[in-house]
Amino acid sequence: MARWLVTGCSTGIGREIARAALEAGHQVVVTARKVDDVTDFPQTYGDRAHAVALDVTDKTQIAAALAAAEDAFGGVDVLVNNAGYGYLAAVEEGEDEEVRALFDTNYFGAVDMIKAVLPGMRERGSGHVVNISSMTGLVANPPNAYYSSTKFALEALTEALAKEVGPLGIRVTAIEPGGFRTDWAKRSMHEATTPLDAYAGDVGVRKDLIRQFADHLPGDPRRVGDAVVMVAGLDDPPLRLLLGSDVLAATREKLAAMAASIDAWEQVTLDVGFTEV
Repeated sequence: MARWLVTGCSTGIGREIARAALEAGHQVVVTARKVDDVTDFPQTYGDRAHAVALDVTDKTQIAAALAAAEDAFGGVDVLVNNAGYGYLAAVEEGEDEEVRALFDTNYFGAVDMIKAVLPGMRERGSGHVVNISSMTGLVANPPNAYYSSTKFALEALTEALAKEVGPLGIRVTAIEPGGFRTDWAKRSMHEATTPLDAYAGDVGVRKDLIRQFADHLPGDPRRVGDAVVMVAGLDDPPLRLLLGSDVLAATREKLAAMAASIDAWEQVTLDVGFTEV
């Protein structure tokens, strides 16, 4: 039995990860900005579930959540950074305040959570940090440029962190879901308030498609929860785990295109050294 802390559990993937961990017999600090959204967990699972209010942009609440985990279970063995939301905009349409708020939650919130749990994990010489990234953290397309940027940053953080803390006995994994049937494209979605006509035929159309297909995406969030619990139980988990046929196809296509471009431009790449006189 491990001690988990999962952020962003009010709906969707975070909720299913908390459920799957509890169903597997673990202890879970279940968090959401509004604690009333997760009070059903202790009602269902008893003392193994502890509901806590947590806004990951508030360091005081982060400290309180860690203190609650210590009081309830004695620490955190598995941190799942799931809290986050989307933002639809062309790059030119992006509003500075909205974009910075997006990074505060999706990236810096994860950073602050990681920094909060690492001292305990280092002291014990064990632990697992699971960052919920996205297909858009591997492949960027409009109108998700800014959302993708937060996830690309989280990917870099995950990769470097794994090398830093691996020798200390701490594991790190990024989960990259494709299209899953959650509230991401509905209730929790933010959008640029002043769209530009110049992008209506491309970015605007893509925005509409995202909204229209939100209820018809193929991925089952419960399967993400099950996959995360499986990965957290491995002695040698993957650094990255792609979930969904769409993210698999898109990533393979990108890797093939990158390889072809590298090969095509190899001579220019190599021809940058000093020329001997």
